[in-house]
Amino acid sequence: MIDYAVIEAETIPERYARGWHCLGLQVDFTEAPRKIEAFGTELVAYRGESGALRVSSAFCPHMGGNLCDGWVEGESIRCAFHSWRWGADGVCDHIPYAKKIPEKARIRSYEVLEENQFVFIWHDPEGSPPIPEQRPPHMSECDSDEWTDWVIETKRIETNCRELVDNMSDKAHFAPVHGAGARVFKNTFHKHTCVQFMQGESARLSEDDVLTTEATYYGPAYMITVMQGQMEGMPVDTRLLVAHVPVTTESFDLHFGVMMKKTPGLDDATNAAIIDEYIKLSQESFAEDVVIWQNKVRVDNPILCDGDGPINRLRKWYDQFYVDIADVPTTWNNAKEYTVDAYNPIPTQRLEETSK
Repeated sequence: MIDYAVIEAETIPERYARGWHCLGLQVDFTEAPRKIEAFGTELVAYRGESGALRVSSAFCPHMGGNLCDGWVEGESIRCAFHSWRWGADGVCDHIPYAKKIPEKARIRSYEVLEENQFVFIWHDPEGSPPIPEQRPPHMSECDSDEWTDWVIETKRIETNCRELVDNMSDKAHFAPVHGAGARVFKNTFHKHTCVQFMQGESARLSEDDVLTTEATYYGPAYMITVMQGQMEGMPVDTRLLVAHVPVTTESFDLHFGVMMKKTPGLDDATNAAIIDEYIKLSQESFAEDVVIWQNKVRVDNPILCDGDGPINRLRKWYDQFYVDIADVPTTWNNAKEYTVDAYNPIPTQRLEETSK
């Protein structure tokens, strides 16, 4: 008889979440065709003559040419293989040697949104249009000279993206992984949003003051954190981006971004030095998660204790993005809140490392 825990991990179906996915910063997308690896295939992104960003399947269904190798004409993109041209709506609008364009000459095109200095595309395996209430909300900080621009790092993570989302309810990892003790920890699930509120201590990000964070997932793949900490005895107000695009079921591209409010009364050089250092510390903290993801295994049947967060509840909330819209449960129409009343002590080793 087996008397020890056996980890279960089912084969992951080839299906990608319904919702808005962030591709990166607006300024990084130009009229030059750009390859995007996403949803088990390749996409092409380019700006048309109007400046509008267009995203579609990268492969020409004529003979398989990659449109990333092609060139832009007006709002369309022409294939470098046989010169078939594809419009912003995915419909072939010109074949230089054909009298008639085949009726089936259409490729998949994606709804594009530019918001908060980012580019988003809407993905839905059923092909339905964006859901209005799930539009990423505007951030006033992106319009203010009091805030820095986003500083973005992008990494390829070789695991399923659920490992990333699990962090929203994983209270117990903050102490051993980040050297941050969570004294107040709460999750709220409501419709397409998931909120994590935390107060605690972090010698790295808040020195001897309280670190307060409120992280919100707006759909399956875009999260913004409002964070208040301390550096050199001064309060620090930052915004963090955590956004991913699944490349395959076993890998995703992760965009981690930081923007920070400038400290009034300080000269530009001092402000810049503080901002650069705090952004570096934030990136260092997030990199600690990446090490864990790259080396752990997927566990569908975790053995949880009373001091863990509501990880199974989070996974049920997250599942709504992987079923047909008609099958989305009404469970989350009313907000559900879960508080974890436990303190996770910071290991001595982590205290020493993060206080250096």
